[in-house]
Amino acid sequence: MNENEPGDTEPGRAHQQIAELERDLIRVLHVEDDPNCREAIADQLSDHGFVVRSFADAFSLADGLAVSSEADIILLDWDLPDISGIEVLVALRRCGVDLPVVFLTGYGFTDQENLAFEAGAVDFVDKARGVEILARRLRRLLKAPKPAAVPSASIVCGKLLLNPNVGRAYWNDRDVGLTLGEYNIVHLLASKAGRWVTYRTVYDRAHYEGFIGGSGEEGYQTNVRGIIRRIRKKFLQCDETFAEIENFVGLGYRWANQTGAG
Repeated sequence: MNENEPGDTEPGRAHQQIAELERDLIRVLHVEDDPNCREAIADQLSDHGFVVRSFADAFSLADGLAVSSEADIILLDWDLPDISGIEVLVALRRCGVDLPVVFLTGYGFTDQENLAFEAGAVDFVDKARGVEILARRLRRLLKAPKPAAVPSASIVCGKLLLNPNVGRAYWNDRDVGLTLGEYNIVHLLASKAGRWVTYRTVYDRAHYEGFIGGSGEEGYQTNVRGIIRRIRKKFLQCDETFAEIENFVGLGYRWANQTGAG
């Protein structure tokens, strides 16, 4: 005989439902030095169904990560005491923390946005747009389809060797020192060597498909040009004659050399 009252949920089913609910929650680590702003954003994100742990500075964040790294995304204020948000991002990557980082800032979408993306951030949101927009962008970011796994075989394009197993690019057997985002773009171009790849396709690889950033309808092209300049600079440091990345103004880029056996 079932002793549960009508509407009761069996204990096993209840635990399963709780577990499913917890899997759907997005866990955010939020760093903001202004206590009023920190509390307001945390409360409003919580109202939108996020689980938020807030920190007043980068050192508190480091302590929190040392205790537990369970999180889905890091939300960083651009201006922080003692150390800037960009410096925090660079330090996180050096320490092996690969959680996606979103900047929340009061600055316009100009040089700061380009700098954030070049440093490896996945989004850059103006505080003036409000928490509802922020919540939508965080959800879209984390629900976006993950890029398909790249083949394990190496790709060779002339002097270029790409090792997808470790995400490293080598030029004349020298590690170019690309970030993971930069590596993904070089991998995209080299895997389509000899064919033009549009600005939009490069931009999607740098962030995620359908990502919106930059000012104006074609603002993303400015970000792509900045990323390509950074990549070229690293290759030129290895070889001052490097000229494999070609540009078709208004269209995109291509890797000049055809793919060799890998």
